[in-house]
Amino acid sequence: ARTIGGALTAADVLITAGGQSALATALSALAPPGAPVLVESPTYPGMLAIARAAGLRPVPVPVDADGVRPDLLADAFRASGARVFVCQPLFQNPTGAVLAPDRRAEVLRIAREAGAFVVEDDFVRRLVHEDAGTPPRPLAADDPDGVVVHVCSLTKATSPSFRVSALAARGPVLQRLRAIQVVETFFVPRPLQEAALELVGSAAWPRHLRAVSAALRTRRDTMTAGLRHHLPELALPHVPSGGYHLWLRLPDGTPEPALTASALRAGVAVTPGRPYFSAEPPAGHVRLSFAAVAGPEEITEGIRRLRTAWEETAASRTER
Repeated sequence: ARTIGGALTAADVLITAGGQSALATALSALAPPGAPVLVESPTYPGMLAIARAAGLRPVPVPVDADGVRPDLLADAFRASGARVFVCQPLFQNPTGAVLAPDRRAEVLRIAREAGAFVVEDDFVRRLVHEDAGTPPRPLAADDPDGVVVHVCSLTKATSPSFRVSALAARGPVLQRLRAIQVVETFFVPRPLQEAALELVGSAAWPRHLRAVSAALRTRRDTMTAGLRHHLPELALPHVPSGGYHLWLRLPDGTPEPALTASALRAGVAVTPGRPYFSAEPPAGHVRLSFAAVAGPEEITEGIRRLRTAWEETAASRTER
């Protein structure tokens, strides 16, 4: 609760088994099967999978460099009748966008007037880069009315196996969330919760976060420099100061599947952009992660290999 800020207290927080579990609980509690749910476009494919598995209908709302567009969000609420909007206001996955200060209150106002909830997936707050400065507070910290259901996790800053997260809300919705959690997961094992408390309460925790922050900045800069040198054909519209990936737009007509397949043959894994869209994408994209590598040297080598894959894809298009 102290991390989130605002009027939330410890009594408003449920401990869940990772962010994916928290998102599943939130959507199950807030929207009945068959209901529409507004999502950013593009957005995290795991959240789209949760929504579809729950029988919900994802309705895309475009994101630009300043986050979700409030005018289109209001239009989407009116047109769809949705009562839930899922968003990542801080270093959005995959674009890396941060919701602009003048849009924060507007998003909450629009949701409040629609009688809707905002599910805030605050997934990378602990992965801010060394040069980022102080990030904006969570939306939940500026929400006096209980509109925001907040999700945050320790997993990204620790280990994929460290499945401890928080699901926070105020008012009657908290009881609905708790009832769903009891049915679906019951509780997070106490030894794991105690390990989490010991970790975040230790003197090593802030040192660890500073080390992660410095390493992410170095990796981001290494990947950005490599792309600009070896692959200027790929557009990099935004370089984020948090998170662990870059979102690249492909030139018109470039087939995502062919490029990702060529990349695998060259020994590098990239993520195609299509799964990040709940409707037809406006262009081809790829997402490059700089987290699951041993260090900057592997990033540099990966970009060289991606150049080889790009040339193979381009040659194949020319032959056709």
